[in-house]
Amino acid sequence: DLIVHVRDITHPETILQKATVLSVLKNLNLPRHLLDSMVEVHNKADLIERYKPTEENALAISALHGHGLDELKEEMEKKILTATGKKILTLNINLEGPQLSWLYKEATVQEIEVMPEDGTARVKVIISNSAFGRYKNLFPN
Repeated sequence: DLIVHVRDITHPETILQKATVLSVLKNLNLPRHLLDSMVEVHNKADLIERYKPTEENALAISALHGHGLDELKEEMEKKILTATGKKILTLNINLEGPQLSWLYKEATVQEIEVMPEDGTARVKVIISNSAFGRYKNLFPN
């Protein structure tokens, strides 16, 4: 669903390496949308003072120090959700009904926050658009 191209931005041949990787990927006859949505990551940015990527959509990170990893995770999550037609939602459900069981079967439940005072819960899920449509039809409230 996603290609992440990680480059050692300090390597003297980093631009040539990028060209070589892109050439190989193009020769694999991958779907165009996969190449177009590729995430380019410039690693070891901590070794270059005030490094900022000049290439569009490139992210600078330092795997050693953890800099930029949250942004990389967010970008990867966003692109994977787009590519798979899914979304992350937080739904308020009644725990006495069948909603939670349905969500466990039809979606990926990530978090549950139970409100015992009123028998409800906030449920964070990853769900496809079609499954969410079915959910809304089954549980209109």
